[in-house]
Amino acid sequence: MNQEIGRAARSSLWSWLPGLVVSLLAIWLLMRLVSWEQLVASIRAMDLSVIPLAILFYLLGMFTRSFAWQTLLQKKVSYTRVVFALNEGYLLNNIFPLRLGELGRAFLLGRSSGLGMFQVLSTIVVERAFDLAIAAGLLLATLPLALQMDWARPVAWLILVLVIGALLTLYLMARFRTPVEGFLVRIGNRQRLLGRLVIPKVLSLLDGFEVLTNPKLFLISLAAMLVSWAFAITENWVMLRGFVPDAPFWWGGFILGVASLGVALPSVSGAIGVMEAAIVAALVILGVDASSALAYSIILHIIHYVFSSAIGMVGLMRDGENLSSIYRELRYRKHDTQVS
Repeated sequence: MNQEIGRAARSSLWSWLPGLVVSLLAIWLLMRLVSWEQLVASIRAMDLSVIPLAILFYLLGMFTRSFAWQTLLQKKVSYTRVVFALNEGYLLNNIFPLRLGELGRAFLLGRSSGLGMFQVLSTIVVERAFDLAIAAGLLLATLPLALQMDWARPVAWLILVLVIGALLTLYLMARFRTPVEGFLVRIGNRQRLLGRLVIPKVLSLLDGFEVLTNPKLFLISLAAMLVSWAFAITENWVMLRGFVPDAPFWWGGFILGVASLGVALPSVSGAIGVMEAAIVAALVILGVDASSALAYSIILHIIHYVFSSAIGMVGLMRDGENLSSIYRELRYRKHDTQVS
């Protein structure tokens, strides 16, 4: 028993280590770039009147994203439950490492709605594909306006092409589900272990991809995601004007595009350090002082952290959930998914 506990502890430590190293490196670089005195001075110089409006646009973006996700779920779950599940996922990401939030909201909503974790997870895969495509599109649209960023254009095109290819693959799998399902069942019959552990999960994922074959729901969800991103761009721009009053609107899109791709890197819980480094890099490229850029990124991150955590905690209390038990369950589910 002690050996099993020791192996579990070592496995957990090694899984945390890459994110910890990346976050610490990002924080170290930021502290080398900006002194504590400069950071405090930039925060004090901020126009605080922009904060309420930025919070408003953050909440509008979150509510619109919830509607997009509910549409991907084909309206099988109430809007209120989707709002809380989305923020429960954010809360788990804010607290726990290894990006357990996406798996967490799939598990919690799948269990409470009766849809099952893997069916809900498939809709999150589509949602994240939308995010990557929109982020790449933002970079492609704003890169010509940003100086010395030609190197990033091929990266943005590559991401956009890969995401579109992935969505097309998911569509074809859902569109031709019957032959795909028959093929998987035949594999499961020949390979009993796959048939018992893997195939049922893949079939459940296909249930969630079914929305891709419904043009109306697909277009509504995509439109809602675009509106959600528009609110997020506006939030970034409004907040930035508290530090750079004459900042053009497109800066908000450029910052959001860079930050969205930057936080894909491994990090500790809440993307601490990595999110700030990505935003500072974007703003420094645009000619903003590093201390103002870091102050802006910290205030923005705090707003996201506080509101998503508060709403997520209310959701967990409504559901009678316990954070420690959820973490143990998600660690098991993550391991089970990887093994499968």
